[in-house]
Amino acid sequence: MIHIAPVAKRSRATIRKIPKTKLTFHRRVFRRTVPWLLGVLAFPTGIRAQTPAGVPVFEVTPVISWIKFHVTSSTTIAGKFDKWEASLTFTSPDETTGVLEVKIQAASVDTGSGLKNSKLKSKDFFDVEANPLITFKSTKFVPTGHNTYEVDGDFQIRGVSNPEKLTLIVTGKGAGSGEIKGTMVFNRKDYGMNKGIPFIKIADHVDVSFHLVGKRVSGPPLAYKP
Repeated sequence: MIHIAPVAKRSRATIRKIPKTKLTFHRRVFRRTVPWLLGVLAFPTGIRAQTPAGVPVFEVTPVISWIKFHVTSSTTIAGKFDKWEASLTFTSPDETTGVLEVKIQAASVDTGSGLKNSKLKSKDFFDVEANPLITFKSTKFVPTGHNTYEVDGDFQIRGVSNPEKLTLIVTGKGAGSGEIKGTMVFNRKDYGMNKGIPFIKIADHVDVSFHLVGKRVSGPPLAYKP
């Protein structure tokens, strides 16, 4: 426990006797010390948010990228999401240190049918009012070939999170810009989507596919394994 000793009070007469040069010095120390102290309190050592130096930084261009899904059923149930964002970050030039994070606005689902959209947004499926985001954040990148990867991560929908696996195909490696094509299959019942749509038979498994176009905007190129 830190003990702070009480500060003895000074009378006004005593303060007036302090030379002007000393008062100026104390003001300068106060002005320099207080901002530093506030910075230490706000960002303790080891927690301060900093962008690692010398790491590749990539940006994804949503305008020419997309995220789609498809469910086998007695009638076509397929669509895309119009509002989402994705990031690909690295802690070093090593390609296996990549972290892919995707955040989708569930209410932006578009199947081309207002009826299907409403059903998917309802509590029976995405439950967008209570859970507006569908997210994926990778936990492990594993190269499986020259331009293919398996990516483990946490997938969350309807507030339920489960580990899932992505399969990626990357083009443009080493060029500073390229494309990532990915697929994932998950069981909707693992996320509490147990109901169906009247008069429509729906399979349990949902196929997700995405196409991300990005480029390196700063940092060194990635070091790919042979």
